[in-house]
Amino acid sequence: MICRELIELLEKKYPPSIAESWDNPGLQVGSYEKEIKSIYIALDATGEVIRHAIDAKADLLLTHHPMLMHGLKKINDGDFYGRRVLELIKHDIAYYAMHTNYDIVEMAPLAARMLALKDAQIMEKTCVLPDGREGGFGMAGELPKEMTLLQCAEYVKDVFQIPDVKIFGNPETVLNRAAVLPGSGKSMTADALRNGAEVYITGDFGHHDGIDAVDQGLNVIDAGHYGIEHIFIGQMAEELKERFPEMEICTEPIRHPFLMV
Repeated sequence: MICRELIELLEKKYPPSIAESWDNPGLQVGSYEKEIKSIYIALDATGEVIRHAIDAKADLLLTHHPMLMHGLKKINDGDFYGRRVLELIKHDIAYYAMHTNYDIVEMAPLAARMLALKDAQIMEKTCVLPDGREGGFGMAGELPKEMTLLQCAEYVKDVFQIPDVKIFGNPETVLNRAAVLPGSGKSMTADALRNGAEVYITGDFGHHDGIDAVDQGLNVIDAGHYGIEHIFIGQMAEELKERFPEMEICTEPIRHPFLMV
C-alpha cells in the first residue's frame, strides 16, 4: 500500500482537522509515495525507538506524540532532532504521528472502557466526528463499584499495568464517580469537577495542582503521562491488523521512561 493511501484511510477516522491548533499531527518525515508493507508503533519517536524500527525493517514509524512540534532551522547530526530525522531518511522509514486527533476520537474513551466506567460522558466536547458522534477530551462516569481512593489507585495500577501511581487526597475517601484523561490533565481539573468526579485519573500533576484539586473536593490519581497513554500502542496495533491484514505490524515494548527508587 502506498503511504498516501494508508494516511488517507487513517485520517478518515482520525482527521488532523480536529486536532488542537498547537498540535502537529501527520506525515513528519518521508515520501507520500513510499510503499508501506510494515509498520512499527510506539508512543514516542526517541532515538532508541527509531533504532528498533530500523532493526524491524519497518517502512513506517507510527507514534502518538509528534517528534517535531516546532520548526527546525537546521537538520544535521549536531543535535538529537537532526540525528533522528537523518536516521529515518537514511533507512528510508516514513514517520507519521497522530496526537490530539487520536485523543479526541479514541484515547479517553478507550481508557474509560478499560476502567469499566458506567454511563461515561465526554468531559469537554470539542467537535463532531466523521461518524457523527461527538468528540472531545476526557471521560467521566461511575466506577464499576464503590471503592476507597487507595483501592482505586490499586485498580488503576492493575488496569494499566503501572508499577506505581501518585495520589492526592485521603486514601480512605470513598469514591463512586471518576474522570479520566490520559496524558497531562491538570488544565482540565475544572472540567473534572464540573462533571461531578470525586477522583481524577490522569498524569503530570504537580504539587500545587494536586493540593489545589483536593481543596476543591477532587482526589487525584496521577498515573504518569506514559502510564495511561501507552494504551495507544496496543489499540493501534489491533486496529491496523484488522484493517490491513496484509500489513506486518510490530510494536515497541511497554517500557516506562523513568523508575521510582
